[in-house]
Amino acid sequence: MKILFVNKFFFIKGGAETVYFQERDAMLQSGYQVVDFSMKHVENKPSPWEEFFVQNVDYHDSHGLMGRVRAGVDFIYNSQACAKLNTLLLRERPDIVHFHNIYHQITPAVIGVAKRFGCKTVLTAHDYKIVCPSYTMLRDGRVCEECLTGSVINAFRHRCQQGDTFKSLLLSLEAYWQKFARNYAMLDCIIAPSEFMRQTLLRKLPHTRIDVIVNGIDASTTVPGDTAGDYFLYIGRLSREKGVSTLAQAQQKMTQKMPLKIVGDGPLGKDLRARFSGPEFLGYMKHGEALNNLIRGARAVIVPSEYYENCSMSVLEAMAFGRPVIGGNIGGIPEQIRDNVDGYLVEPGDSDALAQLMDQLAADPQRARDMGMSARQRLEEKYDLARHMQVLQALYQQLVGVTT
Repeated sequence: MKILFVNKFFFIKGGAETVYFQERDAMLQSGYQVVDFSMKHVENKPSPWEEFFVQNVDYHDSHGLMGRVRAGVDFIYNSQACAKLNTLLLRERPDIVHFHNIYHQITPAVIGVAKRFGCKTVLTAHDYKIVCPSYTMLRDGRVCEECLTGSVINAFRHRCQQGDTFKSLLLSLEAYWQKFARNYAMLDCIIAPSEFMRQTLLRKLPHTRIDVIVNGIDASTTVPGDTAGDYFLYIGRLSREKGVSTLAQAQQKMTQKMPLKIVGDGPLGKDLRARFSGPEFLGYMKHGEALNNLIRGARAVIVPSEYYENCSMSVLEAMAFGRPVIGGNIGGIPEQIRDNVDGYLVEPGDSDALAQLMDQLAADPQRARDMGMSARQRLEEKYDLARHMQVLQALYQQLVGVTT
């Protein structure tokens, strides 16, 4: 079987790319034929098919009225991506085209190209773009469902894209185009990494097949920590919806006064460093042994999200290293963490409740160890990468009519 994987970035940029390369590499190791389609970029990993990659598209660099108009057209329908993909399909003739993060630069128009060619098509929904023009279902730092329950013109009306009128208009126009073109409805299957995501997408696409395939971590490559750890750890973007400010406030309110290490950067970085002297801000860190050791040595990993997380890789990484998680009781996180078993769930934005839970784990290292062991066992049973690949390969085989 030959699989064509499509993602706009061919380097690790975020969680979507982590999953993308996990699947791509595992399929190669399993003996499947794999073809790549992406966007050109100086950070790209090498690929035998890079000649087919589309030109790098950066909408932030568009200047002048005509430049913005041209960028806006490509934002909605990238004709070069469609032509290049069609050429690649003619040459390689894959059985399945699996789309990951394709929005804006490559555009969902390529779904129609693959369908017209006769390929089975799958898309993994790493975020809420299908139901929210601005991806996150957030407005002014709070959960928003207006474009899901009403018109996508709300993205323009509320200037959801960085407060920019033109960019927000493009988001609304692009969402209208997708509704008209029915690209998402053409898909043979959408993969939702959480049941929460599946139910949310079904509200928009009630007649589309949507399967839950949770994200995975290769448990065989991670060694759990052998101590309780002596600090709390946050890993992620420093932005309002991630709840980092709530976490820093919670540490101030703790009675046990255990250190907090914060890994990551983002728009709130400067403000958080100015407001809070308690946490140790370590900045952005690439995935590697240094970051793994930080996770392995933590008392617990805190994921205090205040928006609809999907299937958080930060949660899975903590579980892989045998660390309990204190996570926001929102989105897909409650599916990952069993409250009072693998960690704790806390109401988003409640710094008092979060401080109390952090105090409990700070005062009871044995409880933290027990929860961490439970979290590791849950990862092995439900979120191991090998299981993820088995379910994904079964989906591929079903779609192309292969029996095993």
